[in-house]
Amino acid sequence: MDRLSGRTAVVTGGSSGLGLAISRRMAEEGASVVIFDRDPQGQAVVDAMCSSGGKALFVQGDVTDEQRVCEAMRIAATHFGRIDVLVNNAGIEGENIPTDLLTLEEWNRVMAVDVTAVFLCTKHVIPHLRQVGGGSVINISSIYGIVGGGDIPPYHAAKGAVRTMTKNDALLYAKERIRFNSIHPGFVFTPLVDRYVQDNGLARDAAKAHLDALHPLGGTGTPDDIAWGAVYLASDEARWVTGAELVIDGGYTAR
Repeated sequence: MDRLSGRTAVVTGGSSGLGLAISRRMAEEGASVVIFDRDPQGQAVVDAMCSSGGKALFVQGDVTDEQRVCEAMRIAATHFGRIDVLVNNAGIEGENIPTDLLTLEEWNRVMAVDVTAVFLCTKHVIPHLRQVGGGSVINISSIYGIVGGGDIPPYHAAKGAVRTMTKNDALLYAKERIRFNSIHPGFVFTPLVDRYVQDNGLARDAAKAHLDALHPLGGTGTPDDIAWGAVYLASDEARWVTGAELVIDGGYTAR
């Protein structure tokens, strides 16, 4: 219960889905958690975490707004005295439109949240990580940052970009003891996946059965399956791990 004791973790998109699970598990392991999210529901999440004995703070804002990102990192560092971990989790899936019909506006919308925000949050957390002699940046990519799925072109491109950005930053900042790793989840029923199912007119039970069959271990993952991977990468257990891809996908990409 103390794998992250004394550390402060900033989690973008921490109000729901994978980000919520990551925030909760990190708090349980002793971290002070800052949820940075545009969804005001983040305050209720933080209140619940604090009521359970955790240390948490909600900062509302848009991860694509550079000024607000800079302010969020400053607020987090001022409130808890330091930042040790950044989880770039915020993301959107975008519209399922083939490349030849996709608008530039839709492409840019997905890239802004899924790629540019990762750049902005990383840029503005690094000075704070330097102040404490290093840290861990965990970028949530996807199995579709590794393989194609034949749909949602900007999402695939964005998650592939995050995968390579992670490796490049791992090399850039290794001498400063700032570690960068990516997590590549398989299908997990989060609000993002639920929206995908609804937007494509699929029945939830039928969609779940289809997705379950895609994973050799059977079933879809849970948010906690991903969250425990993030806890590991944030902890001293991963002190010699950087530039790595942690694939948590029930065997999906092993085929």
